[in-house]
Amino acid sequence: MTNSKQPLSKKEIPSLYPAKTKMQVTVIFFVVLAMYLYSMINTQQQMTSGFENALSNMKEVIEKFFPPNPSVIMPILPAIIETIQMAIIAPTVAALFTVPLSLLAARNITTVKPLYYISRTFLNILRTIPDLVLAVIFVGLFGIGVFPGILALIVFSIGILAKLISETIEAVDMNPLEAMRASGGNVFQVIWYALVPQVLPQFTSLVLYVFEINIRASLVLGLVGAGGIGLVLNQQLQFYNYPNAMMIIVVILVVVIIIEYISTKLREALL
Repeated sequence: MTNSKQPLSKKEIPSLYPAKTKMQVTVIFFVVLAMYLYSMINTQQQMTSGFENALSNMKEVIEKFFPPNPSVIMPILPAIIETIQMAIIAPTVAALFTVPLSLLAARNITTVKPLYYISRTFLNILRTIPDLVLAVIFVGLFGIGVFPGILALIVFSIGILAKLISETIEAVDMNPLEAMRASGGNVFQVIWYALVPQVLPQFTSLVLYVFEINIRASLVLGLVGAGGIGLVLNQQLQFYNYPNAMMIIVVILVVVIIIEYISTKLREALL
């Protein structure tokens, strides 16, 4: 009896992605690449002065803004405090309105489909309106000052917070909620005892994140008369007091870095 050993045939390893998927990804890649190339070429064609003039203009700008004038630090402190107050009040008020809106905009909580789609559409509309446009509208209604800036930041914060928190709610573990419903708990008991413990750390972290965003947004809103340090910065730029404006920018940078550091540490402690 002869033992005939035949070599084992190599099995073909199946491809990780089908050919159709590879073709789609390839086409999308080249389309995106073509869009980038077109945008770069079109942008360079629209540059009237070119990079050489940009460098010379940069030198002139630096000579105008430097050195900063440190004597404006004390006079602008009230405006800095006003900006921080705006950034604190806005997310606090927005968080209160966000709670019902985020529950209504969560698919796994709101079982009534028309109510869910209405809530989603409302939040999409809020996010569509830029914060600068909101500030212009409220300044036109209430005049120049802090109050229209706070209102603009509240509406702006609601659009961001409700969207992020509703998506956080949709990603929670539904088993505790189902167990609470099976044991006879009503809607409020299910939300308080099964949903809130899962969402509360992310909710607090997102509120702090929006607080950071409001610090930056309040600076821009001041350019249209919505109060805060942005209003002072706009006035200095209009009067061509560039050293004063540069010092204000430096102070703003320091304040933003400090607030972002504190907020980051708080978020790390919560999560």
